[in-house]
Amino acid sequence: MHFEMKYILLSILLLFPFAVNAQAVKDSIWCRDIKTVLLNKTTALLDPPILRMGSNEQMMLRFDEFGDDIQNYRYIISHCDAQWNRDEMEPIDYMNGFEEGTIDNYDIAFNTMQMYVHYYQLIPSHYSTFTASGNYELRVVLDDNPDSTILTRRFMVYEDLVSVSANIGKTTVASGNLRCDQQVDITIAQRDKASLMLQPQYLQVIVQQNGRTDLRRTLPFTGYNSDGLTYHWREANVFHGGNCFRFFDISDLHAQLYNVQRYDSYGGETFAFLRPEEDRSRKNYLYNQSLNGGMRINVVDRRDPNIEADYVWVNFSLPMIQPRIDGHFYIVGDLTQWQLNEDSRMDYNLQYHAYTKRLHLKQGYYAYQIVFLPKGASEGETSTVEGDHYETPNTYTTMVYLRQPGDRGDRLVGIGRYSLEQ
Repeated sequence: MHFEMKYILLSILLLFPFAVNAQAVKDSIWCRDIKTVLLNKTTALLDPPILRMGSNEQMMLRFDEFGDDIQNYRYIISHCDAQWNRDEMEPIDYMNGFEEGTIDNYDIAFNTMQMYVHYYQLIPSHYSTFTASGNYELRVVLDDNPDSTILTRRFMVYEDLVSVSANIGKTTVASGNLRCDQQVDITIAQRDKASLMLQPQYLQVIVQQNGRTDLRRTLPFTGYNSDGLTYHWREANVFHGGNCFRFFDISDLHAQLYNVQRYDSYGGETFAFLRPEEDRSRKNYLYNQSLNGGMRINVVDRRDPNIEADYVWVNFSLPMIQPRIDGHFYIVGDLTQWQLNEDSRMDYNLQYHAYTKRLHLKQGYYAYQIVFLPKGASEGETSTVEGDHYETPNTYTTMVYLRQPGDRGDRLVGIGRYSLEQ
């Protein structure tokens, strides 16, 4: 009965598989007992999962499952197009070796109030290599049911065939705001040993601000210069600057670290109450160093945070005299998988005259922003409570996709990551 209750949501999804496959792949969790899913390069645990083809780079997948039952899980790797839709490429087209495997490694939580099983797995295995670049989906399923999706994570494999240079600074586009906006101009050029049909009609150049899935833009081609193909000076190149990320630290449940007002305990669970969020939209810019929406699992006075960190109900509050009826506020960052959905949406509490949200998070350090999504809009606004500043040290990732005649999929032939220097 316990197993059936845990996977009631999964059973519903299995009845309607088209509901999962019809949309572009996202970083998603399909089982409510799965928590703290991490997919990072083994050499840089805070960097996104981007691998260079032909290298020996690997990723580490980690996730927790509440309870003490050991499940048999399997991962499956699939190729996607530039817009993260599963394409028609077969495993033989994009991998040597095995595109799937069992998740053999797990540990039981030790000395924690919340019991959980911590699973981890190196991907790809030592016997597998990627033979095609591009976007990839990593799907975890029950070993005996490959249609039972538990979670999905996205990663990229790139060929270093084009150089990507970026110029980030104040906007020069007439519709931009000099004090609030940043402009990201991109130039790409073919490397000496590459032999590509580097023509605009075969390319997609996409820029993303931080981890924001709603701030992922396809740039229009603007011309050639002595350095290569240019993607400059258009509205798509202009991003609102936003503000430095807010952050809090729940590594120590016996001391109020940064931004934690107090801890309470009820019924064997711990609740952290953060200091009320302030409206920073009218304040002057003030630089502070924090992860740009990232998170780091950590616990003081213990050796292994993967299995010794506990779970805490973290309470957020944004005071506001009246609710907004023209949209919703969301908490965005790795802690909410960068999604603007019900899991990250704040609700208005009439009793406290504030927007509130409660998230169940593993001990550690978290950075986040509060964005406002107007009704009918596709991009969240930072101007409402964060404020926009051209000085903000955002990180921009540029992805260059190529699909030449005869190619079966979108190749990722170049990538660049740049930040505005302070």
